[in-house]
Amino acid sequence: MQNKGEIIEKAVRQSGYSITKLAKKLGKSTRWMYYMFESSNVSIDYILEIGEIIHYDFSNDIKELKKYKMLNEVQEIKESEISYKSKQIEFEFWKNKYLTLLEKHNQLLQNLTKKDKPQPSKSKKR
Repeated sequence: MQNKGEIIEKAVRQSGYSITKLAKKLGKSTRWMYYMFESSNVSIDYILEIGEIIHYDFSNDIKELKKYKMLNEVQEIKESEISYKSKQIEFEFWKNKYLTLLEKHNQLLQNLTKKDKPQPSKSKKR
C-alpha cells in the first residue's frame, strides 16, 4: 500500500512551501502535519487541498486519486447536462409564454384597427 503521507511530505518539501504556513492554511497544527506525513491513510480531501495550496497534482503519485478525479469529472459532466436540460426547459417555458402574449397582443391590435376603420356609409339612391 502506498504511504500517502510520505508522498505528500516529499511534494511539500520539494515545493519549498513552509510546513508551518501550510498547517495554518489547513487550520491544523504543525504537529498534526508531521503525524499526517507519517500516516499511510490520508483523506483525499486533505490531499487535494494540500495539492491546491502548494500547486502540485498528486494524481500521478497516488493511484486512488486518479479514480477519484475521474469519478468527479463524470459527476460534473452529468450535473452540467442536467443544468443544460433544465435551462432548456426554462427557455421553452418563457418562449411559449412570450409567443402566447404576442398572439394576444396582435389580436388586440386587430380588434382596435377594426373599430377605428370608418364604416362604409350607405349610399343614397337618387
